Amino acid sequence: MQKKKCLAAVLALAGMASQPLDAHETLERDVQRLMGLSLQDLIATPVVTASRQEETRDQTPAQILVITREQIRERRYQNLADLMRDLPGVDWQGGTKSSQFNQFSVQGYVGPNKLLILLDGVRIGAPAGGNFAVANNFALYMAKQVEVLYGPAAALYGADAVAGVINIITQPGRGPKGSWASVGAGRFGGEEGAFMTGLDTEQGLQLSLGGHWQRADRAPLDHYYPREFAKVPAISNGQTIVPASQREPYAGNIASHSLYARADWAEQFTVGFFRHSFTSLTSTGDPPAMARYQTSSEWQPSSDTFYGRWHFRPAPDVQAQLQLDHSRMELDPRARYNNTFSGYKDSYSYELGKRTGLEQSLNWRINERQQLQTGLGWQKYHAALASSLAAPYNPDVAANAQGLLYPNTQLPAQIHDDDFHNLSAYAQLQSQWSAAFSTSAGLRLDRHSHYGSSINPRLGAVYKPQAQHVFKLLYGQAFRAPSPEESLSAYGTFSGAQDAQGRYIGTNFRIPNFNLKPEKARTLSAAWDWRPAPSLNLVTHVYHSRISNLVVTQPSGDVGAIPGAVLVSPETKGNAGRQQQTGLDLSAQWRFRVGSNWAGELWGSASWIHGRIDTGNGVDWAIPYVASHKLKLGTTLRWRDQFSITPQLYWTGNVTNGSKQGPTDPLLPQGACQGTMAAPSRCSTPGYTLVDLHLGWHKLLDGHATLWLDLYNLLDRRYYAAAGAGSRTFWDMPQQPRTWMLTLDYRY
Repeated sequence: MQKKKCLAAVLALAGMASQPLDAHETLERDVQRLMGLSLQDLIATPVVTASRQEETRDQTPAQILVITREQIRERRYQNLADLMRDLPGVDWQGGTKSSQFNQFSVQGYVGPNKLLILLDGVRIGAPAGGNFAVANNFALYMAKQVEVLYGPAAALYGADAVAGVINIITQPGRGPKGSWASVGAGRFGGEEGAFMTGLDTEQGLQLSLGGHWQRADRAPLDHYYPREFAKVPAISNGQTIVPASQREPYAGNIASHSLYARADWAEQFTVGFFRHSFTSLTSTGDPPAMARYQTSSEWQPSSDTFYGRWHFRPAPDVQAQLQLDHSRMELDPRARYNNTFSGYKDSYSYELGKRTGLEQSLNWRINERQQLQTGLGWQKYHAALASSLAAPYNPDVAANAQGLLYPNTQLPAQIHDDDFHNLSAYAQLQSQWSAAFSTSAGLRLDRHSHYGSSINPRLGAVYKPQAQHVFKLLYGQAFRAPSPEESLSAYGTFSGAQDAQGRYIGTNFRIPNFNLKPEKARTLSAAWDWRPAPSLNLVTHVYHSRISNLVVTQPSGDVGAIPGAVLVSPETKGNAGRQQQTGLDLSAQWRFRVGSNWAGELWGSASWIHGRIDTGNGVDWAIPYVASHKLKLGTTLRWRDQFSITPQLYWTGNVTNGSKQGPTDPLLPQGACQGTMAAPSRCSTPGYTLVDLHLGWHKLLDGHATLWLDLYNLLDRRYYAAAGAGSRTFWDMPQQPRTWMLTLDYRY
């Protein structure tokens, strides 16, 4: 009996999700139930993101990680950013961009616009494509499990599924006894709270409702990094706007909130809603020589997603699903910049993205060996972007009727919006040729109103000669349609100066490009899942990827983009780049017991990647924001289900950041830049080692409560993340010192 329990626990550790558990159960009960699961329970675990059907991790040819609710809680993954930072093959550059806050890459693919994020199979990222914040806004209080699929998945999910797919899986409401609440406070003004409640009726109606809020002043980095944040004059166009003696102190506050609701009826109908919002300063990632740290200059994107789903059986061997979803993401019109490019005057921005999607999918079990998944879809989009405005955008007025001017000019501001749609169809055949060998073959056709047709295949094979060995091979293609930010955005600076013909002189301008083409990615990957002992799981994952038609920034001539203006060295986005990378991820998980009082879990990964990128000038560079090697280790030790300790270690090598040469301002960080213009190289941000520590005290208040102490950057290491590539920006962004948070969870 003990052997069966140990085997089940180890397989759960290996990444297979446990059965749904009632939310009111304490962490101790979760662990006890995990230890008592049968082998059959674990083998029956569904992995939805692999092929849009319920199958085990061993049945899909894709490399899949499933992080269970127990692991989310023990490892203290408060949000998706915490979880992603701990994943194999992921590079994380924290707090480096105002429009994303966190920059990251997944196996060499840089940025959130190449990763598809879902909630129960519904898109919750940028509705019209493009960048979005992955931070505290994607809280995991409602998650039953999180599924991570590596590699292209456009054959099943369409655009943006280039680096992979992350699907946050929730579950129907389990009744009022499943309610819980959490509150916390910590260093540097950190505050947070979350709750979940629900309803489960005898008539078949189940309701779930949850939410979170969070805010933090964050550390005064001018105190911890006095050289980088030394007060300097605010200078624009050679004129001192604010003397150094009058400069403001550093500020870096953030905030987020979310709301989640789901209703299920008789296992046939599901409707849901998810709202998430994130607030950061538009000076994030900027040095004092470039921006003012004003708390009024904020970036505030909010996203709302509604969805409905109907499950039915048109035939005994056919399962069908009809899904309708609508999402809307809007940047608060009061979002403003105050930096050297705006002459240290308020400059406003606006962004709106909307998506409506309808999809009918079928899962047909042809016979005992073969299954066919098919689907038809229609998606409609709307996008609007406006930058460098002298006054806030009015969302109640059409984009072409705003009547706004560029600051310091009498020129009408260029504001662009667009409507487009996409038709899609996909099919995938899965064949179980024997008990040990299976294949999958899929194809998706997308017909975009702007970019024409795109065909993306997906071919895979799984070979399982023994229970402890699983070999996988997968080839997939994916595409990413240019985002509105790349094709529509137009911004820059006018100082008010005019040339001899009376034209206003504009600098630092981006010109729209309405003729961009989609990027195309191809990946071949192989994985070996080895379980040499019931308590140990080892995974080897090797991959090679190529991107063509890569969208990069390139010079653009002034072709009369703004009537009445002459633009100095403007830039635009173009399909001039290409990228390739080859990588290896090794990961391991081990669950163990020490005597009768101690139980534990050990997990970790080591990653290597070699990649090159050509931005159109014929010279290959190392991929920016991607370390060639990194190591991640973590362990959870539990004593009698009363106390837990979870240390985590992150070690990463040097990271290039895209700069060809260092900035001339001596107050900016001086990274390691080598090479000449004839044989250039990229500047490098030094690697670092970090340690986090999570302490839990369980079974408090009659067994209902848990007290957590989370310590981040435990050793108080001063370190940097690779940031901007411009000569006026940080390329080594100073990071947070030691931070702590004390949280109380109470389960009713």
